[in-house]
Amino acid sequence: MTQAALINDGATARPVMAGARVLNAMTVDVEDYFQVSAFDDYVPRTSWSSFESRVCRNTERLLDIMDAAGTRGTFFVLGWVAEQYPDLVRTISLAGHELASHGYAHRLVYEITPEAFREDLRRARGAIEAAAGVPVLGYRAPSFSITRDSLWALDVLVEEGYVYDASIYPIRHDRYGIPDWSRHPHVISRRHGRIWEVPGSTVRLGGMNLPIGGGGYFRLLPYGWTNRGIDRLNASEGRPAVFYLHPWEIDPEQPRLPVRLSAMTEFRHYRNLNKTETRLRRLLKEFAFGPVSEVLNFGPATPANPILWESPKTKRLSWD
Repeated sequence: MTQAALINDGATARPVMAGARVLNAMTVDVEDYFQVSAFDDYVPRTSWSSFESRVCRNTERLLDIMDAAGTRGTFFVLGWVAEQYPDLVRTISLAGHELASHGYAHRLVYEITPEAFREDLRRARGAIEAAAGVPVLGYRAPSFSITRDSLWALDVLVEEGYVYDASIYPIRHDRYGIPDWSRHPHVISRRHGRIWEVPGSTVRLGGMNLPIGGGGYFRLLPYGWTNRGIDRLNASEGRPAVFYLHPWEIDPEQPRLPVRLSAMTEFRHYRNLNKTETRLRRLLKEFAFGPVSEVLNFGPATPANPILWESPKTKRLSWD
């Protein structure tokens, strides 16, 4: 099947059902606690190797939680992590989850050039595919950093053969977001082809899009906010939610940086880390989740799926 055939002719995704429930996307951004964008001013990338790494143990914990719930998801793996810990990437894939790219060096897209972005994409994809031997079809930018100033990144993703992107959050935020962007998974036509966009989930209230898709919003706000938001998307709008979190968000014992952080950064990163795991287990019981590829209804990229399976050394999926 060609890449064009993986992108439906319809403008938006039709809901996929898991029994009587809408199938939502469960996504994990696989990065370590010291690699978050908010720490860029405190932690140079050249020092990453000097920090105690907890990404393997935390990711394996998430795999155990998801396995207990019978849930599979999409793991957007940082290329640097894939290079350092290829066994972790293989473990994720062998557990039946979809692998996707989170870029290589966790750089904000709107702070780099198209050439640097392309290089970062290629290095990350190479590391992930080399580790697990499965093709990488999806991408999520660090900190949802495809904004109006960096929409050119979609053209690069199309040119590099990606099937979907999950980098745009249709909200107002001090670091990211396109508030008037379409709220649901949809196909975007670009100069060189088409690509699925899988935005962060929101509900529409009072003329505004309010985030209910996970991450800090899942930790900082009451659990009921996420629960009711996903229920509204599924039941009232008939749409899937896209939920995300990071391995470090279930690790309240993670080392603290030996620097003084701003009050906002301290609050956003450390608040309610001790509640995330319990909330996640509850969420997995109350809603149906699967990989992005299944929510978009073209199936996971695994050796068992000949429609999508290709060796990384073979020709990329084409547009014809």
